This record gives sequence, structure tokens and C-alpha cells, in this order.
Amino acid sequence: MNNKEFGSKIKERRKILKINQEDLSEISEVALHTISDIESGKGNPTFQVMHKICDVLGLELDIRIKGEE
Repeated sequence: MNNKEFGSKIKERRKILKINQEDLSEISEVALHTISDIESGKGNPTFQVMHKICDVLGLELDIRIKGEE
């Protein structure tokens, strides 16, 4: 998954949960401009930032070997 795809998933889930960027920023303790950059595909978040955002949105990060399901 590239940065643009990750950002799209975050934005999609945030909208499903009816959380605006400001609330996500406050709850996740991630700067608003960082969330905006991530959702637009411009951001390059650290694992820690991705984890904080995913945790708030009820998502999980999955690391696996390429090609394995």
C-alpha cells in the first residue's frame, strides 16, 4: 500500500465514523496538518503516527511477506 492508498483508507474510514479531521487530530494526538497531508497522499507518516490514527479509527496495520495472503 502506498501513501496515497493509505490516505484514502484513512479518509474513507473517518467519514464512515463521522469524525472530522479536527476531532481525529485531537483524539489521536496527531497534528491536523499531518492528518490533512496523509489523507491527500502527500504525507509520509511514521509507524507511530499511522498506529495512533489507525487505533482511533478502529483499524489495524498488518505487516506480512509480499505475495502471501
